[in-house]
Amino acid sequence: MKSENGGGKVKGEREEKPPSKPPGRALRILEVLGGSISDWYNWRWQIRHLIREPELIAEILLLPPEKLAELKEVSARYPILVSPYYLSLIDPEDNDDPIMRQAIPVIDEILDKSGMHDPLEEEKDMPVAGLTHRYPDRVLLVLTNICPTYCRFCTRKRILGKAGKVALHRHFASALEYIREHKEIHDVVLSGGDPLTLPNAILRRVIMEISRLENVDIIRLGTRAPVTLPMRFFDDELLHILEDNPKLWINTHFNHPNEFTPIAERAIRNIMRTGVPVNNQTVLLKGVNDDLGTMRRLMRLLLRNRVRPYYLFHCDPTEGVSHFRTSLFKGLELIEGLRGHISGLGVPTYVVDAPSGGGKIPIMPNYILSASDDAVILRNYEGMIIKYYPEGKRDKTDKKVETTGVSELLESDKAVITPQSERLKRREKLEESGREDESRFGLQS
Repeated sequence: MKSENGGGKVKGEREEKPPSKPPGRALRILEVLGGSISDWYNWRWQIRHLIREPELIAEILLLPPEKLAELKEVSARYPILVSPYYLSLIDPEDNDDPIMRQAIPVIDEILDKSGMHDPLEEEKDMPVAGLTHRYPDRVLLVLTNICPTYCRFCTRKRILGKAGKVALHRHFASALEYIREHKEIHDVVLSGGDPLTLPNAILRRVIMEISRLENVDIIRLGTRAPVTLPMRFFDDELLHILEDNPKLWINTHFNHPNEFTPIAERAIRNIMRTGVPVNNQTVLLKGVNDDLGTMRRLMRLLLRNRVRPYYLFHCDPTEGVSHFRTSLFKGLELIEGLRGHISGLGVPTYVVDAPSGGGKIPIMPNYILSASDDAVILRNYEGMIIKYYPEGKRDKTDKKVETTGVSELLESDKAVITPQSERLKRREKLEESGREDESRFGLQS
């Protein structure tokens, strides 16, 4: 049985279908836009009804006149675009709603005096229109400047909505030839805008042509559609495109637990059934996810949906986004609060995408405190300080010196400095109970 979007069912398990009825806020948006419930789950209807008018946003969200005036002023410089679906996730009664902060302009955008036009200098590393070659073995190909939603913190804010639709896929032949000629390129990132706003025919051609290049090992499709347009993944034709390209990976972009709706989770399951791995790249955003509770919930939801937390990006110094930027220490604080409290699979790499084309630089808490010729002093997430011998313990003939603290670990046979923690309290209780390690594994000595 074929869907109205064309194509048959994806091989393997039955694909997920959207919920039978959208939530209440979606029904209000359908009433304003003049759509039906079946329209709501049609990605083409969503694309045709992307909302860009400040007046329409104000009507749907019941914003006061002064907020409408602010929207008009900001959108004259930085355009608005938001999918009806993503707009429906906003709670208009919550002034700190994390979806609203990501999708709806605020006056801070045009008051920003510190932001940079092209902070990563992508255009200076473009040998071909739309193709950035920065790292030795990979390139980034921007196919369009259209997204289902313009994120207010976007690194490429400079191109969103500017000069009409930037159809960079029309330069694809030149980009393809460049990748073919440079055999050192093994990884191609497809980006935008959002490539999944393109017609299936164009998307299929781009992916298949790159897949045929022997030097290319993987193609990473960067898309926020699972978050802002999840009904895109109820299109059988798209699912077949994903399934038919074994070099393909998807990098998506969940920033907050509220973005994990039933339809978003079903969309992810449809991607999984095609066999395409999914990674997530979160941006650290002030007022959205810059607290430990939110970040832990987000990472657990990613793991629950079998999406690998890949990167936590420090927000780039793009013009118009300074109100989203936190200190670097906030990111380190969050990583400290994830390590040891959630599976290692759920701890992303915290990175700064350096200005001037410096690329991604990992910024992690320092777990090496000190070192000697034969030992290093490490700390764990609890604050326990441990001496570790990378090459095995060797006898020290040097005369021992009376000292304390970290220095004592290096100068003596002492192995650990232990703080009090819940884990150690549990260990003490087990030791007091008199049970041997072997008995806990059901073994007899």
